Amino acid sequence: MNLFRKVLIANRGEIAVRIIRACRELGIRTVAVYSEADRDSIHVRLADEAICIGPADPQQSYLHTPAILSAAEITDSEAIHPGYGFLSENPQFAEACVKSGIVFIGPRPENIRIAGDKAKARQILKRKGIPVVPGSDGIVKDIDQAKEVSKKVGYPLILKASAGGGGRGMRIVRYEEELEMAFTTAQREALAAFGKGAVYIEKYIPEMKHVEVQILADTKGNVVHLGERDCSVQRRHQKLIEEAPAPELSEKVRKRLGEYAVKAAKALRYRNVGTIEFIIDPEENIYFMEINTRIQVEHPVTEAVTGVDIVKEQILLAAGKELDRKAYNRVRFAGHAIECRINAEDPETFMPSPGKITFFFIPGGPGVRVDTAAYCGWKVPSNYDSLIAKVIVRGRTRQEAIERMKRALDEFLIEGIKTTIPLHKRILSSEEFLSGRYTTHFLDRIL
Repeated sequence: MNLFRKVLIANRGEIAVRIIRACRELGIRTVAVYSEADRDSIHVRLADEAICIGPADPQQSYLHTPAILSAAEITDSEAIHPGYGFLSENPQFAEACVKSGIVFIGPRPENIRIAGDKAKARQILKRKGIPVVPGSDGIVKDIDQAKEVSKKVGYPLILKASAGGGGRGMRIVRYEEELEMAFTTAQREALAAFGKGAVYIEKYIPEMKHVEVQILADTKGNVVHLGERDCSVQRRHQKLIEEAPAPELSEKVRKRLGEYAVKAAKALRYRNVGTIEFIIDPEENIYFMEINTRIQVEHPVTEAVTGVDIVKEQILLAAGKELDRKAYNRVRFAGHAIECRINAEDPETFMPSPGKITFFFIPGGPGVRVDTAAYCGWKVPSNYDSLIAKVIVRGRTRQEAIERMKRALDEFLIEGIKTTIPLHKRILSSEEFLSGRYTTHFLDRIL
């Protein structure tokens, strides 16, 4: 295995800082790229080199493939780490890297392409014996086919964009009279968001757990998993709190989740780091949902309970490291970890709250980690995602982790902008969250 000398980070914010830290510990030099709006961002200062790639508009900077590849060529970068968001799940970008002789730190372009086509991924894994939510066998072409499938699936059902995610191109249909309008709206939204209007149909399970399994795969076809995370605390399909291990799961279900995840990765001949996402119904039936072909925002909770640096593993796997399955089989899951995503948003209206941070004090103490690129005096731009920090805590038990997170959030002092910290405190004190039996509808009930 020949480790890279220099890696370009095609991202910004806390994930760019996270990757710089991993590279530095591996002895790899880093190149930061930044837009004009991010000139004063901390990742620009921490990297060994930094290049401005365009104006604030992401289409002209962080999503502009020619500018990023030019920056990599100018700086003699051997590899590009895309982080999450932006170009991280863009198969054309991954292919462009390969054609330019640059290693894309992530899965193969074909892995990204199949995972991005959720309807196709469902078909492949269903044939391999992995349970999927009852629904259409692939893309639904028109409203007549949608009506036919809906009669078989039954209501309520959910329309989903075959490409993309984040709740866009997604519509819940509770009655037949709603189907036609919902189908047209979902297609239009999917086309606008992802350039493809294809949608498919699934049975809608109102009360469900959203659980995902972290996997690692090398170029030889070896696959291991690092356990599961519960991501059920969501607002409009956007995650707010994650924890590992998932609470209130039987050991039988926990074991089966890991087995399904490894089987899915092997079926797709997956490479590098990824996440296999599942839903679990009240009867503990497991259904495959989708694959995320990138590092996840919530990866630190898995790191906290396993001791494995997942970003380092991404880089090493991309450099050709072969997994030692025996070593990973000896990984022990210790304690309980929780992550809160702190967004620059009004906690009541969820409107973005960009602006200058006038005071910034991060929590510390035993078992507390904060991943952030924010600092006092920094102006939170309005051009990008509102995530400004992640607070991760680990405790010996779930109860200790919850109390530690409450303490950490009390210590986290941010002035000048509004944040979601008050909402997180509210969630952590709710009886339903404390029970561990919450579902994806839990936050709707609180709000």
